[in-house]
Amino acid sequence: MKIVPVSLGDRSYRILIGDSLLPRLGPECARLKLGRRCAVITDSNVGPLYAESALNSLRGAGFDPILITLPSGEPAKHLRHVQACYDQLAVQRLERRSFVVALGGGVVGDLAGFVAATYLRGIAFVQVPTSLLAQVDSSVGGKVGVNLKAGKNLVGAFHQPRLVLCDLDTLGTLPERELRAGLAEVIKYGIIHDAPFFRRLERDLQKLLALDAKTLAAVVARCCRIKAEVVAQDEREGGLRAILNFGHTIGHAIEAISGYGKYLHGEAISIGQVAAAELSAALKGLPPRDVNRIRASFEQAGLPVSIRLNPPQRERLLAAMKLDKKVSGGEVRFVLAEAIGRVVWGQPVPADLIARVLEA
Repeated sequence: MKIVPVSLGDRSYRILIGDSLLPRLGPECARLKLGRRCAVITDSNVGPLYAESALNSLRGAGFDPILITLPSGEPAKHLRHVQACYDQLAVQRLERRSFVVALGGGVVGDLAGFVAATYLRGIAFVQVPTSLLAQVDSSVGGKVGVNLKAGKNLVGAFHQPRLVLCDLDTLGTLPERELRAGLAEVIKYGIIHDAPFFRRLERDLQKLLALDAKTLAAVVARCCRIKAEVVAQDEREGGLRAILNFGHTIGHAIEAISGYGKYLHGEAISIGQVAAAELSAALKGLPPRDVNRIRASFEQAGLPVSIRLNPPQRERLLAAMKLDKKVSGGEVRFVLAEAIGRVVWGQPVPADLIARVLEA
């Protein structure tokens, strides 16, 4: 088992990464001295596979859990499902010492974390991510929230988990499309922070797709360490943490205008990162060879690298980008790469250049 610490003073926690970790959920929660009553929030895909194991582990450690099952997919990340969770927590009399377990992918983690951040003005929660994307990215760092029709993650909070438990065995039941989507966040870490890691991914992507255990453990741990380092320096995205959004401004807008369902998050940010690389070449001198390497990595992962938009769709995309949380003074700000492994944030980009890149 690999352990990655997230250093945030009295809100510090550990990320546990390894095989066969789900049975350890209860004992690990007991170490945290959490209240006896708890809720496991999952979805209709993950619940039938892993809920019973999670519940049994919690019961075996002396906890009294309830199970809340949501619909699967990005459309579930909606305030009406938050309300449904609140209602069940209230009926079951969960208290301020109670806690929430998020068992599932990024949608479940974001929604369950938001429920925990806001129920009784905040109760503890534990992340048990079961998708690659959630294990390397969304389960770490304390960003929780839900979508509005106008845009992704426009309602949310910063609420750090008490523990992140990444059982790599759960990736064995992940649909191939979801696995490939998770690689979009993995590749991102190489682009924004670690050129040698990017080179390793160019070599080992097929091993990751084959779920090679040794490669998978090392890659998930490296991604978590990079994110932990960034979050420890900038928990609430006042500066450095913005680098984690490389490709996300366009990617989130693609998700919004396509109705949160046509593209998985990883697919949308794959397109967004390739577009961001093209913008980086135009504005920051990212070498053409690096642009090609970035595009080739996403293609090797089996992810989309472009999107066809007619003029009205392009206008809708640009309008959706202006609702992005990183807009400042009405101006869309981007993370751009100067080289693979080195990026800058807060960069203004002319709308006509964005349109030209998307057309190309």
